[in-house]
Amino acid sequence: MTAEISPVAPIAVRTLDSKAIRKAIPHRYPFLLVDKVEVIEEDKKAVGTKCLTINEEFFQGHFPDHPVMPGVLIIEALAQTACVMLLSKGSFEGKLALFMGIEEAKFRAPVLPGSVLKMHIEILRLGRAGKFKGEAYVDGKLAAEGLMTFAVVDKQP
Repeated sequence: MTAEISPVAPIAVRTLDSKAIRKAIPHRYPFLLVDKVEVIEEDKKAVGTKCLTINEEFFQGHFPDHPVMPGVLIIEALAQTACVMLLSKGSFEGKLALFMGIEEAKFRAPVLPGSVLKMHIEILRLGRAGKFKGEAYVDGKLAAEGLMTFAVVDKQP
């Protein structure tokens, strides 16, 4: 007797390009720190991508002879990834998300020019105030991580 193999349905991924990202969040160059977001599970999991080049403004001064992406900007890139997922669809569309807190931030490896930063986001609590876990990877190695809380607010006219 042979076992039947049932086909596995592919996971539907919602991909947001740079145009959709700019529609979802107000950040612009040089402070837009995510190039693409793939929503793996709505309101739960997403992966953001940032392709870093030596032309990033922060590399010019941090540190000119040994350029490293500032840790605070890695945390910001994680937050932007979460915001794009949440603010691009559903009840939060057209709103703003603001930091309330950052906990347990750890920086494990430097992020250098030429790196492709992958930001993995998992929403832990969702509402007008929420919490998410973020992990940033380069070449499959954990570079930074942290827990972040945020508030979703109406945009002021």
